[in-house]
Amino acid sequence: MSNFIVNGLLKASQALLEWPSGRPDGELVERIHPYRKMLPFMMRGRNESVVYYDDPCRAEKLLDYIARAKKAWGFEVDITHCLVASCRIGLWENPKMNQFISGRRLYARRHHELTFSVKRQRMNKEAKLSAVKLNVDDRSETFRQLCERINGNIVVERSGDETYTDKELSIFTQLPRPLLETALDVLRWADSRNLVPGDFIKNDGFYTSIFIANLGSLGMHAGYHHLYEYGTCPLFMMVGKIEERAVVEDGKVVVRKILPVRWTYDERIDDGLTSKYGMQSCRHALENPEEAFGPIE
Repeated sequence: MSNFIVNGLLKASQALLEWPSGRPDGELVERIHPYRKMLPFMMRGRNESVVYYDDPCRAEKLLDYIARAKKAWGFEVDITHCLVASCRIGLWENPKMNQFISGRRLYARRHHELTFSVKRQRMNKEAKLSAVKLNVDDRSETFRQLCERINGNIVVERSGDETYTDKELSIFTQLPRPLLETALDVLRWADSRNLVPGDFIKNDGFYTSIFIANLGSLGMHAGYHHLYEYGTCPLFMMVGKIEERAVVEDGKVVVRKILPVRWTYDERIDDGLTSKYGMQSCRHALENPEEAFGPIE
């Protein structure tokens, strides 16, 4: 009987070791410090592992750049376009930012993907929020091309047509509450074991590198946002409306336009130095758009 139990435990252990470690959206990171391997077991959820950062940006050059782009190109360009562009640079320049935890394991994301929120109807307080997910792998894509692609996605979201997310949510919300709760539990269980299909992950805005929310477009101040336990997003960028602040330059107090930026960061993906470099890349791009995004054509 004892041999039977021992053999059963050995087989179970072997099965766990051979459990699939690959995911459609990520590649397992093997070579990491033992301390970092332990973190997902010590801190099981994203909000147990969260760190908040304030990283405000000077906005004078950014506002001038946006105004010139609107005039030259003849279509909508705003702060949100620049936030997306700055975050893709941050991901390109700092690959360790593009990691996530799932099933107590660290994965390097296979793609650079960004999600940002928009109102279904502009400046309508009753309108629903919608999430737009973009792949930003293409390093040859110009800022103008990125803006055009963003605008195309926003038009789709505001068209009134049923999107993939609408269809997905309508299926889940038709379930009775106990079944809905069970379905989401099963989905989380399957995701932690790398059993969720790639097509589902590809179209879901919460399986993303960074989630961006521009509250400044609604005339609001930036808040400190939580991380979603659902999905795999380890970074949240929340931005408020541009405001005038007193700053010290060369020993003198002067008033400057400041873009408030607040980050929420899952520290299990990498250490504070990586987050510092990532934020620096984004801030440099926003404060020097001509250099980062390219000259206005």
